[in-house]
Amino acid sequence: MTDAAADAARPEGRIGPDPTLLLVDDDEPFLRRLERAMAKRGFAVEAALSVAEGIAKAEARPPAYAVVDLRLEDGNGLDVVEHLRERRPDARVVVLTGYGAIATAVAAVKIGATDYLAKPADANDITAALLCPDDGAPPPPENPMSADRVRWEHIQRVYELCDRNVSETARRLNMHRRTLQRILAKRSPK
Repeated sequence: MTDAAADAARPEGRIGPDPTLLLVDDDEPFLRRLERAMAKRGFAVEAALSVAEGIAKAEARPPAYAVVDLRLEDGNGLDVVEHLRERRPDARVVVLTGYGAIATAVAAVKIGATDYLAKPADANDITAALLCPDDGAPPPPENPMSADRVRWEHIQRVYELCDRNVSETARRLNMHRRTLQRILAKRSPK
């Protein structure tokens, strides 16, 4: 396939001459699904399941694009972003996390992330963020999380950080223990 034909096969030819993409996430099923979806969109994908593996791959072959989970089993995904920025300052990096917070979003952007997306982000949202022009913002997601879902995600995060201790979670959230128990017993909102 010629370079022109390869560019034409890519979404609107926006990927550019170097389609290399590094995915770093410790959720293996999510990582494998995202890896297949991004390969179908024209990226040359390499995947890593840890900070150490991500840093090694970023240093060996710095990619043009990267999608990095913020919290990984062996550390912070921002370490991968920093190493990648040292090796390839022009790389476009999207940070993903299930623990959305303004402070971490600011830290990710200061280190050099192009965008910051909350999980569950789909391949279309990630592709839009990676290929967004420098002077603009990506379009809003087709189906963003509802306010109820964001609240539920936050409660789940605090619950996990408190080692699934209902009393401690309720105290930290300034919520009655029984109210918290009712929320935890329900299914997640859409």
